Amino acid sequence: MTWLLYGAYGYTGELIAREAARRGSAPILAGRRPEPLQELADELGFEAKVLDLKDPGSLRAALEKVSAVLHAAGPFVHTSRPMVDACLATATHYLDITGEMGVFESILHRDKEAREAGVALLPGAGFDVVPSDCLAATLAQALPDATHLDLAFTSDRGSASRGTLRTAVEAMPHAGAERRNGKIVATPLAHDSRRIEFGCGSRWAMTIPWGDVSTAFHTTGIPNIRVYTGTPEQRIRQLRRLRPLLPVVGTVPVKRLLQWWIGRTVTGPDLETRTHSRVHLWGEVRNAKGERRQATLEVPEGYALTASAAVELTSRVAAGDLEPGAWTPARAFGPSLITEIPGVEQGVRLLDNQVSSG
Repeated sequence: MTWLLYGAYGYTGELIAREAARRGSAPILAGRRPEPLQELADELGFEAKVLDLKDPGSLRAALEKVSAVLHAAGPFVHTSRPMVDACLATATHYLDITGEMGVFESILHRDKEAREAGVALLPGAGFDVVPSDCLAATLAQALPDATHLDLAFTSDRGSASRGTLRTAVEAMPHAGAERRNGKIVATPLAHDSRRIEFGCGSRWAMTIPWGDVSTAFHTTGIPNIRVYTGTPEQRIRQLRRLRPLLPVVGTVPVKRLLQWWIGRTVTGPDLETRTHSRVHLWGEVRNAKGERRQATLEVPEGYALTASAAVELTSRVAAGDLEPGAWTPARAFGPSLITEIPGVEQGVRLLDNQVSSG
């Protein structure tokens, strides 16, 4: 079945388009800007469709011709709602590559609408949150009465795309979040830090407002969730000293200036980095009795994995392999999904030496 890739000429969108071509899939490439869109479509031999999310009539007319949309144009806090609305109106399945907690919460709470419309909604079909969602689901199965879940990731090298950084700036001044007793609550920048034993060794890590704070709850039902990212201890101290400046950074003029600068200076990881870098994930669950389980996972570089996972999941959803409703990746396709993504050599590894209480 035909699917549409919106935001195809962005950094991650182009990676997805090229991965689709490599796998013999031929999505319709869509976006607002005709020149880069047509250039990429001509190179790959794909159809191009200029679409603006502010024109719901044209958007719905285009979606009538496809079975699924993969939405890759952020910040998703601004772009996801009109695309989801159009998909629900045209019975078109929706996927995206967001990592934004508010977007996850908004989409996942539209489950009833999706089921009534016969539409599958699957946000987070990339690095955030496919591998960590599968890790969380595996740990929840290992300790079914868990009350706390900690997740973490670190990379041996790599950088962010301009879209990722623009999204992070858009979220300011909100610099931290975790889930407590089932509710998402704001926390200070680098609220907690600790050393974590990743599969690649021990690293310092700090809490961040990652998408799993939303999605892992919907996947596992565990009410207390934190997410950490590997960060040098000195950098953590530096970031904590920046806390008083966040209200200024969060003003609209400063955010727009930072996003302009990002657009002028940032691209994203190069081919060599995407090919050879690896991301190491770690997770732990604990229950009220003090019992705990830990697990690790290793996956390709984040943007490379996003391209592979997004094409894989969109192909499945476009083919009708997912029932209507609002889904997280592991709820949709099970914790073993991560092993079915190209480039992932081994699934989640439960650590047998971490089963005692304490």
